[in-house]
Amino acid sequence: MNKIVLGTLVLSVASFAAVNLGACKGCHGANFEKKALGKSKIVSDMTKAEVSASMIGYKNGTYGGPMKGVMKGQVAKYSDADLSSTGLGK
Repeated sequence: MNKIVLGTLVLSVASFAAVNLGACKGCHGANFEKKALGKSKIVSDMTKAEVSASMIGYKNGTYGGPMKGVMKGQVAKYSDADLSSTGLGK
């Protein structure tokens, strides 16, 4: 019984840790095909490594242009591991 409870807890925490890509789609488009607010790179044109590096950079304050402040707030709640495993990019 303890294993079932522990397994459920681990899965619940893991599901909350994942990046909420739905929140990203409002600015970047349903398929990440837009320049967010006309200023960002098009995410669907970026590689997975570029997406991960940019999101971690936004979090650390080492990356970004005009939307740096907005994006820092969007990614601050996620761990670097979460930001590295979004699956976005080619």
